[in-house]
Amino acid sequence: MTHDSQSFPMFALHNVTVTRDGKQILRDMTLQSSARRVGIVGRNGSGKTTVARVLSGLVEADDGEVEIAGIDPAKDRKAAINTVGILFQNPDHQIIFPTVEEEIAFGLLQQGHSKREAAEIVAKTLRDFDKTHWAEAAIQHLSQGQKQLVCLMSVLAMQPKVVILDEPFSGLDLPTKMQLARYFDRIDSAIIHISHDPDVLKSYDHIVWVEDGTLRQQGPAEDVLPAFEHEMKKIGEADDLAHLAD
Repeated sequence: MTHDSQSFPMFALHNVTVTRDGKQILRDMTLQSSARRVGIVGRNGSGKTTVARVLSGLVEADDGEVEIAGIDPAKDRKAAINTVGILFQNPDHQIIFPTVEEEIAFGLLQQGHSKREAAEIVAKTLRDFDKTHWAEAAIQHLSQGQKQLVCLMSVLAMQPKVVILDEPFSGLDLPTKMQLARYFDRIDSAIIHISHDPDVLKSYDHIVWVEDGTLRQQGPAEDVLPAFEHEMKKIGEADDLAHLAD
């Protein structure tokens, strides 16, 4: 499938502020993109995961406006279920059912599908991923990479317009990362991929660099990622670890 002729939904934050426990996590954040594959980079604690949660509707902004595919996901949860899917960093925080088929069916039932319809979509999803033999598998016996794939199948079965990947390679070894990345390449929806690793985002269409809860830079990968890597190397050459927090 060629994607150039497709129209992908826009996401936008306008002057968004998020404060938790007296600390500002996002500060007057404004950004937007309608690219097919958007990467969001930043150091740990920069606020990039909060951006993902705001865009998915899991966190509501204290101030500002949020739009993804024409909706405010925090204010219209019903529409959000059909619009945006999120893959968390740790699949154990996402999975709630004991078997693969039950886990994939859950979101479909939340969307309003009947049990029969959900079962048909689950079966098709497993076929599409060549994982029909996983249907009755106990999730507790799966590896982390396999669990992450179950979460991805669960998200894609719901056919969201936008898929958010929040550090999906965290804790996975290199071969598992490579295998999972091939599955990401098959996603037809728009993708917003959160990562601290610029290497995984080099082929993306638009990059957003988040720093200290604000937008540092956004634009093409060939402009933003080298600037981000240069800044990270400067920080790495310093000795911040020598300083104790107040």
